[in-house]
Amino acid sequence: MARPKKTAEPRTVRVAIVGMGIGRDNGRPIHAHPRAKITALCDLAEDRMKSFAEELKTEVAFYTDYRKLCADPAIDAVCVCTPNQLHVPVALAAVEAGKHVLITKPLADSAAAATRLVAAAEKARVVNMMSLSTRFSDGALWLGELARRREFGELYYARARSIRRSGIPDWSLGFIQKGGGAFRDMGVHALDTVWWLLGRPVPRSVLGVAGAKFGPLGKGYWDFRQPPKSFWRHHAADDYAGGFIRFRNGVGLQIESFWASHQAPDFNLELFGTKAGAKLHPLTVYRTRGGAPVDEKVEIPKGPGAFTNIANHFIACILDGTPCSAPLRHGLIVQEMMEALLESARLGREVRM
Repeated sequence: MARPKKTAEPRTVRVAIVGMGIGRDNGRPIHAHPRAKITALCDLAEDRMKSFAEELKTEVAFYTDYRKLCADPAIDAVCVCTPNQLHVPVALAAVEAGKHVLITKPLADSAAAATRLVAAAEKARVVNMMSLSTRFSDGALWLGELARRREFGELYYARARSIRRSGIPDWSLGFIQKGGGAFRDMGVHALDTVWWLLGRPVPRSVLGVAGAKFGPLGKGYWDFRQPPKSFWRHHAADDYAGGFIRFRNGVGLQIESFWASHQAPDFNLELFGTKAGAKLHPLTVYRTRGGAPVDEKVEIPKGPGAFTNIANHFIACILDGTPCSAPLRHGLIVQEMMEALLESARLGREVRM
């Protein structure tokens, strides 16, 4: 990938936030950064923008049309925090206007759309980065450092899962319509992070199952709430997905994602290595010493947190030319794996990549 060109950036990066849902979590640490500030907000609901502006205690411009926002020369970077189906249209408008982009997961609602966006962002040579709150969490970053030092030896297998008991989002149709679903909403966190910890191996084949056993019946919604039928009749995505990914280097990955289930809630990543293994929650390293098993429960010092880590890295990439550790191309490869699993489920057979 071509390295983003280093231009004469202002010492303060002027950032716009599109989408006032997860946009708030992304926006707060950006605005608190000493070399950045939020100067514009975009959402269809003006009251949501006003509420966030009051929280930020600053004057910001309001937009209800992302195209006009992206054309504003007073904006250097755009943080895209919309429903999946709008990630690519908004980000394309931003990169075509020469803006740096930070995009919440997943990259897109399809592999084809993700491919178009990555090509445009790399051609524009702007900083393009995924906002990944699990990969950038303090625990995952700590495990990543161990993996880079090869303390696990050869990582040859992994398991990753994200399971809710009753957690189908009921506040935005984008989650449950075509292009949404449990795997793109939750599974993407587990898949991206474990793939990164494994060293980003090249996927070879995927075998998956997926479906919707709760959402289309009006069941399994957030915190056991019962949304009106006018909402859940639009359910057209998976509420569970799982499968097995085999990589070219022989590594295997078992991945699962459930929005609703008759199981205990769980989110975890497990690594199997020749020298040691690990899991993310609770953060534990498993070794053998002196012929005996040793389980090391790890209490890392409280760090700044995932969204602050994301903001700090994004600003450093723009102002200091720091190579981006989570470019959109990573998001594209994860998207391709997700789409292959869902396609495997639809076809009822393995999909080769």
